[in-house]
Amino acid sequence: MNPEDFQEIIARMSENAQKSLERAEFYSREFKTGYIGIEHVLLGILDNRESSATLLAYRHNLKFENVYDFLVESPLSKHRIPAPEDPNMRILTDRAAFAIKMASLVSGNSEEITTKNLLFSIIKQKNLQLQVMLRKIGTDVEGLSAILDEEMANEGADDNIRNVFNSITETETIPKQQSGREITLLKKFGEDLTQKAKDGELDPVIGREIEVQRLITILLRRTKSNPVLIGEAGVGKTAVVELLAQKIASGKVPHQLVNKKIFEIDLAGMLAGTKFRGQFEERLKNVISALEKHQEIIAFIDEIHLLTGTGSADGAMDAANILKPALARGRIKLIGATTFDEYKKTIEKDSALTRRFQSIRVDEPSLKDTLEILKGLREKYEKYHGVVISDEILSEIVDMSARYVFDRQMPDKAIDTLDEASALLVSKNSLHSNKIVNYLHEIDELKKKKMIAEFSEKDLVPIYESRILQLEKKITEEKKRRSKTKKMILTSDLVAKAISLKTNIPVRKISKNQAKVLKNLEKHLSKKVIGQSEAIEQISKAIRRNKSGLSDENRPIGSFIFLGPSGVGKTELSRQLAEEVFGGSKSLIKIDMSEFGEKHKTSQLLGAPAGYVGYGEGGTLTEKIRRQPYSVVLFDEIEKAHPDVFNLLLQLLEDGELTDSQGRKVSFKNTVIILTSNLGANEIMRENSLGFEAENSLEKSHSKNKKLTKKALSKFLKPELLNRFDGIITFKPLSKKEIGQIFELLLADLNNRLLRKGLNLKVRKAVKDRIIEKGYDSKNGVRPLRRTIEDLLECPLAEEILDKNPPEGTQFIAAMRKGEIKIEISKE
Repeated sequence: MNPEDFQEIIARMSENAQKSLERAEFYSREFKTGYIGIEHVLLGILDNRESSATLLAYRHNLKFENVYDFLVESPLSKHRIPAPEDPNMRILTDRAAFAIKMASLVSGNSEEITTKNLLFSIIKQKNLQLQVMLRKIGTDVEGLSAILDEEMANEGADDNIRNVFNSITETETIPKQQSGREITLLKKFGEDLTQKAKDGELDPVIGREIEVQRLITILLRRTKSNPVLIGEAGVGKTAVVELLAQKIASGKVPHQLVNKKIFEIDLAGMLAGTKFRGQFEERLKNVISALEKHQEIIAFIDEIHLLTGTGSADGAMDAANILKPALARGRIKLIGATTFDEYKKTIEKDSALTRRFQSIRVDEPSLKDTLEILKGLREKYEKYHGVVISDEILSEIVDMSARYVFDRQMPDKAIDTLDEASALLVSKNSLHSNKIVNYLHEIDELKKKKMIAEFSEKDLVPIYESRILQLEKKITEEKKRRSKTKKMILTSDLVAKAISLKTNIPVRKISKNQAKVLKNLEKHLSKKVIGQSEAIEQISKAIRRNKSGLSDENRPIGSFIFLGPSGVGKTELSRQLAEEVFGGSKSLIKIDMSEFGEKHKTSQLLGAPAGYVGYGEGGTLTEKIRRQPYSVVLFDEIEKAHPDVFNLLLQLLEDGELTDSQGRKVSFKNTVIILTSNLGANEIMRENSLGFEAENSLEKSHSKNKKLTKKALSKFLKPELLNRFDGIITFKPLSKKEIGQIFELLLADLNNRLLRKGLNLKVRKAVKDRIIEKGYDSKNGVRPLRRTIEDLLECPLAEEILDKNPPEGTQFIAAMRKGEIKIEISKE
């Protein structure tokens, strides 16, 4: 036997089997034979009282003492061969080596070679001397042989291998056609995709004919016939290989490939359990050797970039270097699959490895192709989940996945959405009625009673079994009845919910019901943002255009620049837009541009570069968008930012995405981008006169104000950036009437806070007029009004609450007393 083969067999042996061989060597020394014979191996097995084989042997009168005594008196023990030069070495006889090798074959796909396998291969041998010994010591050879046959069959041993013993003699060797060691090894570290295709275990693959044809062409080459599929995660690289396996299984390939098999090799499985240096390399070499001997097998390694570096600890060669010679000489055929990034980082750097592969680019399928893929998979998912999936729903799944899921690729994200939406439907409409649950409980009880009856009242066992079968039949009938009467149909709402769970986008924003909200968006925003109807109208139109699918899908929903004096509602409109359309104020991502006024600070938006503090933590902007992809992004006071920030904005507005410091693409296609600026505000205030006349002329001067702000903006930003915005909106200075409306909103907000304490505040008209008069400032907008409310209402009110500790239900009144505002408790 080849020493390498023998070492591999020993490594597969169970602990008891290895102990048995150690004892065999011990008895070889004791009998001073100079070799380890089949009789010594048998003694080693019988001396190990913990092994299952020993228990079987003893039941058939094959005992250690009997064999030992026989060998002491037998001529077998008198046979000598010259002792080896190394006293620690012992030579295996052909019979013993044959028994060990057959034990390995009999073990089949099992992880371990057991003592039962060893005993089976010894007892089954056509060895005259051994058979004579067994009969002389009174062993029931036929009975033991029969029980071992049964045991091996139960453990999955191949009938053909077990039948070899019926015709083989001690001088014969194992026929090559019966040697499945290499196939067994490949099955241990992988699976036969061609066989899975024949058994119908692979999902149907739609399209990809061009990639498969290229794959076939490369495999038919004389040299360098090793294709590597390169594409982003989830585009269907493995599916291309599975399609090839299906074509081979159905015979729809050139005749050179008709009898080929595709084995997917599991690198992680090969690494598992390798404790010592060299074990992984040995396994890999054995796999390569098996592939060389079986030219009909094509190996497939997913994530092939893992080959570089795998097994290279302590200066050993990595897997890629071990594979190179076999790949270069064309002794094996190998298909690989990896992503663009990993190919560039690992395989492409190794030019010797790169030239051994022929690359095939696998691109993301179009939406039309993805829809066809889902139609091909529909039957499998309908059968698995027990649901009904219409063409319209499949089309919606593709559209919604493309629109809202950006960190994955088609068709993977569409298939995931289909699967998850179906699972949500099943969880809501479980087939387990109360009747079925009762049947299941009764079956459990009957099984327990049956177990007890097997030891005490065996006559009752058939009765219990019959009742269990009846109940199982009733469960099947009940499920069929319910499935016919109540079909589970997948709906748009469930698809929206499945996407919402994955993306954190509110369901109502994905659902078609959002149309009602968008139709009345101006009305809702105008209630919260006073005096800026032009800005509200432009934003509402942009969002409706996007939601109807008419705007460019590769750009943000909308992009705007808000200009105008401080305090007129630029930030407030952004906040209310997030509240109304994007699911809440948490969807407003505010970036203060004053923090990015220096060049080195700009990189923080995308993340610190490699080698700098904070690398790997993500960017200030990109990380927030990754977590909240559906949001309003507000770049506040853009005039304070460093010019490098505008280069990022240029890319963001054009492509709808940015690449962070770790190379990840972050999508802004579900965001509204808003820049605010006070550019031109001073010019507006200089042009506009102060006082009553200014209030009346605000509307007339608004067109002139727009020209002033846009002129100031054009001096600050480059035309190529300005032209990429959907709108440049100049906010109007607020009139005194509009300040009065805003006062009512701020008062309502104050009362909402008081309501949490069970209190209320009522403000007299004279107080309102005084506060508006004092708080109105056309230069600074709402902010002076807010400070006036704090000074004249909130501070006195806080003192009253602390001094008097009023009970719930108390109403305060703000009234004018001797020309001053006073806060009193109402006596009404």
